[in-house]
Amino acid sequence: MIAAVILAAGMATRMGENKLLIEIDGRPLVARVADAALGAGLAPVVVVTGHEAHRVQAALEGRPLTFAHNPDFAAGLAGSLKAGMAVLPVEALGVLVCLGDMPDVSAAHLSRIVAAFPANGRAICVPTRHGRRGNPVLLGRPLFPEMQALTGDIGARGLIAKHSDLVREVPMDDDAVLTDLDTAESWLAYRRRNR
Repeated sequence: MIAAVILAAGMATRMGENKLLIEIDGRPLVARVADAALGAGLAPVVVVTGHEAHRVQAALEGRPLTFAHNPDFAAGLAGSLKAGMAVLPVEALGVLVCLGDMPDVSAAHLSRIVAAFPANGRAICVPTRHGRRGNPVLLGRPLFPEMQALTGDIGARGLIAKHSDLVREVPMDDDAVLTDLDTAESWLAYRRRNR
């Protein structure tokens, strides 16, 4: 069993509005990520809410998701990651940590990452494009205790650096794993590219 944790708690201060609710092709951004995780057969799919939690949950209504709330969402990614991991079942051999603002990541991308994950679960699977590492990242259960000890706003980057011997890079055929929408400028550029 590979679970997914979708980080959807942030305030999106650089965007100027809640980017997770921006609609692309008729679906809120966060719903596109959730649908990709569900389509890849990940279970459970946990969405961590924080800022405007009720609006994010409403945007995901009707989907078989588990919600975890991070009341301290302003303190950074680590708290949201821990909130999501706290509700994972003991059967989960790994967790695919997804950012809620990646518009082009599909079920096929996620399935390719999962397919690279070893049966013993002792690995970190990182998607790449032209040698650049992207997201989401899949981490095995042996790393869960260290993930739960993270602090601040760095997410799992420190763990990836510390355990470079466990990293399996997973080449991708497009830029989806490098594309996220952090600022109003990135959103405008994305719209121009996808007209």
